[in-house]
Amino acid sequence: MLVQLSRMLSDTRGNFGIITALLMVPLVGAAGLALDISHALFMRTQLYNAADAAAVGAITPNSMAVTKAMQMPGNGTIDIGAEDARKLFLQQMSGKDADLPLEVEVSVTKENGTIESRVTFNATVPTTLMKVLGRNTVTVGGTVSARYQMPAFIDFYMLLDNTPSMGVAATPGDVEKMEYVTRHGNASGGDKNCAFACHIVSEAGIEDKSSYYNVAKNNGITIRIDVVAQATAALMATAEKTQTVKGQFRVAAYTFGKTAQDASLYKVAELSESLSTVASATDKIKLMSIPYQNYDNDQQTSFDDALTRIEKEVKGVPGSGSSAADRQKIVFFVADGVGDSRKPSGCTSPKGKVDANRCIEPIDTKYCTKLKERNIRIAVLYTTYLPLPKNDFWNKWVKPFDTSIGAKMHECASPGYYFEVSPEEGISQAMNALFKKIVSTPRLTS
Repeated sequence: MLVQLSRMLSDTRGNFGIITALLMVPLVGAAGLALDISHALFMRTQLYNAADAAAVGAITPNSMAVTKAMQMPGNGTIDIGAEDARKLFLQQMSGKDADLPLEVEVSVTKENGTIESRVTFNATVPTTLMKVLGRNTVTVGGTVSARYQMPAFIDFYMLLDNTPSMGVAATPGDVEKMEYVTRHGNASGGDKNCAFACHIVSEAGIEDKSSYYNVAKNNGITIRIDVVAQATAALMATAEKTQTVKGQFRVAAYTFGKTAQDASLYKVAELSESLSTVASATDKIKLMSIPYQNYDNDQQTSFDDALTRIEKEVKGVPGSGSSAADRQKIVFFVADGVGDSRKPSGCTSPKGKVDANRCIEPIDTKYCTKLKERNIRIAVLYTTYLPLPKNDFWNKWVKPFDTSIGAKMHECASPGYYFEVSPEEGISQAMNALFKKIVSTPRLTS
């Protein structure tokens, strides 16, 4: 008996089978773990891709969430519905993957012009070989987010100086040509050797040679107001191409008046999202007409009055631009920066007043400040006031403060919203550049 027992214990021929049998469960479990974990990681990648697509899809420009956000004043949560959120996620899955037990939450919030979507998911992925270890499923979860910067909704109030000084020839070459034709008697009225087309701008027609405006037209001389009118009309095409949603920009246009007899803020175009309509109206802007030279002592350029009146045209509370109901308000001011008006008190010219009432001065910026205090921003396009050393008026009344004109116009503008254009540069290009700078500026947040 002892001999038989000793032989059995010393016999090793069946050890491999016994050991293999004993190790089979952990070996299969380990292999299953590797395979099932690999599958779970693959599914995790698929699920994250679906979540990324769902997060972006929830806030595409044409999505329901963005549409609601544009209509919603202020900040808050945008409800897109639990079922819609789930569908949005599952649309990104395919085949058997779409049948996974899945929990999905999609939240969309709007804050200061930024819409953020957050997609949170939890999926139960079935195992295969890990079942021998008692693990039938693996849970995969995660959160992704996406952001959409809403377009800035802006109302523009174009304030265009069309007063006599904007009748100056547009470029140095035009100035020289205007001086030549007036010096050689091609006009029957006004000063000789004059660079201005403003002297006697009548409504009598192009044949009226007492009108230097007509003299300029008849001799192919470009004057500054014509360039400004054309540039403003062209700007509407730029605005139309730039806006990302319909009605993003609305524009109104004003001048300082049609005639010197009723010089006051004149509405050229009502505030409208029909930019082509505004373009047609602004393209017809003309220099303010004057019945005769030195009418009312040439006191037709009152920036004080224009800025005071334009403020009243800006209705409602200026907003951040984050929605159609919360629009930014911007006065787009184009002028040469020299006022000439009746101002019995408060004249800022270092030269002093011409007489008891007439004041020729750089822009009085306290009227700009009043607009900015209402959160109305001012974009200034300064059309450089041309030095006219052959002109007695310029030498006597403008030259004393000539170097401060641009600085005052800069002071009038809101920070970052100033552009100066010299006669050699294109007013249209400058206007477009300033516009694009405005619409690309991050919105102010409260």
